[in-house]
Amino acid sequence: MPDRPDPAPPPPAPTALLAAPTAATPMAFVQAIVQAYAARGMDAAQVLALAQIPPEQVGNSAGRITAQQMEVLSAGAMRELDDEALGWFSRRLPWGSYGLLARASLSAPTLGLALARWCRHHALLTDDITLHLHAEGEQATLTIAEQRDLGTLREFCLVSTLRNALGLASWFIDSRLPVLAAEFPFAPPPHAQAYGVLFSGPTRFQAPRAAVHFDARYLALPITRDEAAMRQMLQHALPLTVRQYRRDRLLVQRVRQVLAALPDATHSAHTLAEQLHVSARTLHRQLKEEGASLQSLKDEVRRSRAIELLHRSDRPIKQVAQATGFASEKSFIRAFRGWTGQSPAEFRRGARSVAV
Repeated sequence: MPDRPDPAPPPPAPTALLAAPTAATPMAFVQAIVQAYAARGMDAAQVLALAQIPPEQVGNSAGRITAQQMEVLSAGAMRELDDEALGWFSRRLPWGSYGLLARASLSAPTLGLALARWCRHHALLTDDITLHLHAEGEQATLTIAEQRDLGTLREFCLVSTLRNALGLASWFIDSRLPVLAAEFPFAPPPHAQAYGVLFSGPTRFQAPRAAVHFDARYLALPITRDEAAMRQMLQHALPLTVRQYRRDRLLVQRVRQVLAALPDATHSAHTLAEQLHVSARTLHRQLKEEGASLQSLKDEVRRSRAIELLHRSDRPIKQVAQATGFASEKSFIRAFRGWTGQSPAEFRRGARSVAV
């Protein structure tokens, strides 16, 4: 297609792993790409050299490559094989196929509608698998239904398809889209530990279907990209599988949610960052970019919880202090006076007199 010329393979897209290249991608995925070459009677030597992967290392199932190497390898293979599916499906997807799907989703006002279009239009490319987006309550789920035996490329296909969709979704909203959990319908592979890098949340194997779960609130975020950005993005291979974003547009809400779920916990930056799958440094930086701080969010949640307990319960002040995460009644009283200009007891008496 005009927007996707076939130049020399582009330099690797920026990734979170480029600054400190960690070899975390399983060699099994390299083997799958080499297998796709063999099925076409082609030699993968050139693309392996491009990705700086020694041919003698390909057979080492315990081996790992970096995210940068995987991106270069995938992009080069898609061009040489003229198949953006890298041999997964019963018919190849010529270069530009996924670009058509991306462009068809670009005009959607929200991520939810864009992903729904992506799933629907994917069926026009292949009927070997079907994608489904479902939201219920606070959780959204993207699921793959297999319509035929995917053979030895099954794992590579299912993992890549989900990561492609997540990568494109993150690009659409220019935001991280953390995975709450991932599921796959096969036994844990020898490299199962790598799934902790491939997907931010925990992974369950032997599940009914391949799926990823994420916070449904992301579906309501607006699409931030335009046609110019789309043209630039489509000069590269679509996968975006290792693309990470510094910003999480729902980070403040997610921090509030974690704090509110356990209001009596201390919630250090380190423990909170672990729950949100970011570093403590990243947590502080992103909150600052959003005009917030961890302490201000803690105070906000504690204040709301304290007011609710003082207004709706007869708990002693000491118990209210404990339930809102304070080490002592004295520190709670001091903080509450700073929030409201009143002591907890004064606030309770005033609230009840108004109610009467």
